Amino acid sequence: MGAAAAGTRVFLEVRRRLQSALLILGEPKEGGVSMDISITPSSLQVKTPEGCTELQLPAEVRLVPSSCGGLRYVPGDGLHLRLQVRAESNAKLVSIFNQSSQAQECCTFYCQSCGEVIIRDRELIRVLPLPSENWGALVEEWCCHPDPFANKPLHPQENDCFIGDSFFLVNLRSDLWQPRPELAPVETCCPSSENHLKLKPKANTKVICKRCKVMLGETMSSETTKFYMTEIIIQPSERNFPIIPRSQFVQSIIAQCLVELSTARSTFRFTVQGHDGKVYILLWILNSDSLVIESLRSSKSIKKFSLLEDILKADSGSAWNAVKVLYQPCIKSRNEKLSSAWESDISIHSLTLPSATCLELLLILSRNNATLPPSLRYMNSFQNLI
Repeated sequence: MGAAAAGTRVFLEVRRRLQSALLILGEPKEGGVSMDISITPSSLQVKTPEGCTELQLPAEVRLVPSSCGGLRYVPGDGLHLRLQVRAESNAKLVSIFNQSSQAQECCTFYCQSCGEVIIRDRELIRVLPLPSENWGALVEEWCCHPDPFANKPLHPQENDCFIGDSFFLVNLRSDLWQPRPELAPVETCCPSSENHLKLKPKANTKVICKRCKVMLGETMSSETTKFYMTEIIIQPSERNFPIIPRSQFVQSIIAQCLVELSTARSTFRFTVQGHDGKVYILLWILNSDSLVIESLRSSKSIKKFSLLEDILKADSGSAWNAVKVLYQPCIKSRNEKLSSAWESDISIHSLTLPSATCLELLLILSRNNATLPPSLRYMNSFQNLI
């Protein structure tokens, strides 16, 4: 990629399903500068008297130069242009558990924040998804005899791992080293992917990392512990702990959770709530097929526009897959009425995370929103992200 022209910004969002793209060419700081734009199937080039910016497109994306249209000037943004693309839809959704392991493997659980070993050399024989949140009510509707599952909690056995919407349930054996949990008696319940935590949260049920003191999960019973996906990395024991920036890891996990849930349950609106039961963020998925390519002022300042993006290959340059969402913060009594309406809407799904991670996610969303071209930052009353 060549050096970028001073003050020139190039932003390209490719929609794979629509086979279309939005190109935004930012305004130079010094107005009235002439600009020469060259579009080829495999690259974009912007020349000004101060320099040249060139974007090389990934091999799976090709522009159709003859389709350029809808040219308009947006104050504060620059030139907007739409064109057709030929993009392969090869971005496959990877299951959340693929960041961890496969059944029959010997795995080690790490604290994602500091790399501390939480569970060492655990053989996982059964890796199973938990049923949806209303499974108990469905059993009662369809069974003509008493519910055979009543008062029978779904707790994993010694070599099991149950997967919920945003957590893992594992059985902690007494002969394994464990994180430093603060235990307290808790009632048994029938966990599902959502309603397994209908108990009131208690501070002394938290599972805390010994080294960095981050909350990793909660105790469900004397043997069963719930670990949040945003706090734990599960790897085959022969592999080393992968060093992934915290922000990138959180965004990737949340993106995968949202896309998997929206696909499985045909819902696109979510509330993100803390383990304390408070709603922190309202999220609305717009699309998950975007490929974003961006260039900033110089080759040194080119940076990823990391909104809830997939973990990318090191050679992907300035192009990355992204999930496009709208969001509203709900902290400090903001959006109370809207939050209450969403909580009472059965079509809206709730995602539970540690409260500190909810605040961390809100900061990430706010930061990424601020890096968008101004015209893309808001839609109606929601803030927009790519």
